[in-house]
Amino acid sequence: MKRDIHPKYRQVVYRDRSADFAFLTRSTADSNQTVEWTDGNTYPVIDVEISAASHPFWTGRQRLLDSEGRVEKFRRKYARKQQS
Repeated sequence: MKRDIHPKYRQVVYRDRSADFAFLTRSTADSNQTVEWTDGNTYPVIDVEISAASHPFWTGRQRLLDSEGRVEKFRRKYARKQQS
């Protein structure tokens, strides 16, 4: 394996500002911003737009926009054309 070609693997804080949620994990992602974590250490922080804490699927706030299924729409649309 070649030396000094791989990105640095370190602890990073991912923060979802919309849900006021953050977690510490290991990553190769890089950031110029830092944050002081609950353990008193300073870590790079990466702000994300959506996480499991704010995603509608995981929070149960998901909306169904289509009351009729796509397959039923397709069958109804093309069933009329075949009868003609």
